[in-house]
Amino acid sequence: MQQIGYPDASEVVGSVEPSIAASLLSAASDISLVLDAEGRVLRARLSQPDSQLEQSQNWIGRMLTDVVSIECREKVQALLEDALSGRPRKWRHLNHPDREGRIVPIQYSAIRLADGQILAFGRDLRSVTELQKRLVESHQAMERDYQRMRQMEARYRLLFETAPEPMLVIDASTRRILEANATAERALGSQARKQAGRLLTDCFDTSERAELDALMTSVLSAGRGETARARMAGAGSETAIAMTLFRHDNQSLFLVRMSNQGLASSESAEDNRALTLEALGQSPDGFVVTDASGTVITANQAFADLCQVGHPNALLSESLDRWLGRSGVDLSVLLANLRQRGSVRLFATTLRGENGLQTEVEMSARSLQVAGRHYLSFSVRDVATRLDEQSTPDGLTRSASQLTELVGRVPLKDIVGETAELIEKLCIEAALDLTRDNRASAAEMLGLSRQSLYVKLRQYGLGDLGERADR
Repeated sequence: MQQIGYPDASEVVGSVEPSIAASLLSAASDISLVLDAEGRVLRARLSQPDSQLEQSQNWIGRMLTDVVSIECREKVQALLEDALSGRPRKWRHLNHPDREGRIVPIQYSAIRLADGQILAFGRDLRSVTELQKRLVESHQAMERDYQRMRQMEARYRLLFETAPEPMLVIDASTRRILEANATAERALGSQARKQAGRLLTDCFDTSERAELDALMTSVLSAGRGETARARMAGAGSETAIAMTLFRHDNQSLFLVRMSNQGLASSESAEDNRALTLEALGQSPDGFVVTDASGTVITANQAFADLCQVGHPNALLSESLDRWLGRSGVDLSVLLANLRQRGSVRLFATTLRGENGLQTEVEMSARSLQVAGRHYLSFSVRDVATRLDEQSTPDGLTRSASQLTELVGRVPLKDIVGETAELIEKLCIEAALDLTRDNRASAAEMLGLSRQSLYVKLRQYGLGDLGERADR
């Protein structure tokens, strides 16, 4: 089909000698096949010697559908139909298994010759596939590093907040309070809500402020921790202070730890345990404790609601497997991971309610040893709403780590299709970045025509073509 503004191919090429036509074909493709109308390979030619593609000589006399992977056979039929019907040609991605079981990806297009035979010429995609593989691996490594940093930050944050002693983080340059844990807020009493941004010395008796200033100056200059004693404002009791210097984001900070001796505590350890149990019981997320085999020992009301049960007591002595989405599978996977690692985070599954309602959930679990007995605790979060908000018509919102979570819930064909679109978009963005938005160079780098690149740019919303011109 001739495009407006472009001459017909015959006007450009004209009458070409067979040797020149063969050279043009070799330059334009890595492999070319001559097929009959039924798709049987009559001849095969390589542009360059290749150990993996030398097997193409063994294809002669065989159907093309017999030398590709099973999932590519429909694409072969579509390739032949396009050539025989004269429809606009499309590139088809076919995978050829070699003698060692490896896959050789080739992108084919086909035309019908004057004698009724079909010429299929292909481009080797192994370099692109390797680039895609490295890109996915790099992205996954970044996701793992990010998750590791988040977990580390969460651990230190939990340690800071649950420390039994009052702890403050002070800006070394301004000597003002940046953060305080819950124990420090109780210790400071009426000043708890006002302490962020306050000078540290304002929390202590006026007679102690000069000594505290000297202590901070000494720690900042020496770079090592020191201790002192000071009387808190209005408390009338002396408090031990341990001050340490550390750096975070190119900023010098003091970590101040105060002894809780002489401070009245409004909550005993028993009260704290009761408060924890009450918080778990009233939590909007489901919480359940089982024995080592998965039999429910206790659960909160949120988990009972997910299971469509009126009261948590109705769950007791029942196996957790009764409500998990894939009966006999999910619980086995959870128990195996808990035995091996001791904990599981964000395990995606579904809960089946007593009335048939299924809810998408994420489960985190921990193995516990209490009084010599083995227990398992599970935190269950309803993520159905979040999944609905994340889904979009173009299907490009999931990261690589989220795609792996779809295994078991979405057919492999859909996952692969979505991954291919994600990789295609990332490769186009990388090419535009490498060429500094030179569309012509980016198209050549990707092995695409300019028109194909423009179509994909519009498809993925990667730029307004009317605002920029190719250089």
